[in-house]
Amino acid sequence: MDSETRLAIFQRKEIRKIIHNDEWWFSVIDIIQALTDSERPSVYWTAMKARVKNEDKLELSTICRQLKLAASDGKKYATDCANTEGLFRIIQSIPSPKAEPFKRWLAKVGYERVQEIDDPELGMKRTRAFYRAKGYTEDWIEKRMRGIVIREELTEEWQKRGADNQNDYAILTAEISKASFGVTPSEYKKLKGLKRENLRDHMNDFELIFNMLGEKSTTEIHRTEDSKGLSKLKSDAKAGGDIAGGARKNLEKRLGRPITSNENFLPKKSELK
Repeated sequence: MDSETRLAIFQRKEIRKIIHNDEWWFSVIDIIQALTDSERPSVYWTAMKARVKNEDKLELSTICRQLKLAASDGKKYATDCANTEGLFRIIQSIPSPKAEPFKRWLAKVGYERVQEIDDPELGMKRTRAFYRAKGYTEDWIEKRMRGIVIREELTEEWQKRGADNQNDYAILTAEISKASFGVTPSEYKKLKGLKRENLRDHMNDFELIFNMLGEKSTTEIHRTEDSKGLSKLKSDAKAGGDIAGGARKNLEKRLGRPITSNENFLPKKSELK
């Protein structure tokens, strides 16, 4: 299958999925078949939409998109698909015993999220545990966690000062990255052989340090100059990145090697066997 289309495995069933608007969308029919063992999942889906509309006054079809997915005959047909958030809502409406473990998991995740809102330290602890389970070193985890805090401070400043959507954040982040490392985040991911993975999760110690320096410098420039508006924030982002980029170049000159690396933390092929 092409790079934008994949099969997921859920309950030992194949689930078709496709990238749409830069996020994964999953076949609703495949999910229903996996959770209900229905021999006619399309009929089940039609009946379920009618039931939910009658009981909850909710049109489930409004959270879906008709996207073309390959069928068993090799041809592509328009199929109801939902993103992760929509899929969670749909699964909550499936009255099947096989769906109960998933519903309990959703309830647990929701409960943990409420806990984290009341006590943000819990969220940080869970994040640390996640990285430990992935095999990252404690030194790397400390830098990564500090980087998360610095990034949150920066995006809070952006939100207060006129950058009010993810597209603005992406533009500003690209400015910092280009000045800090000479490449945009998308170019950096390509260098490291990444696709949808988080770039920062694949940075080494020096990359994390210079990334933090660029973002922290940008934050302080915003605050010192009381910057407002996307144009000014963009020039600040370049200035903050230039500070990190200058430090990086000085270190590279002294060490005689580049800091920007194609290394990543993706599992090796031998580990996947």
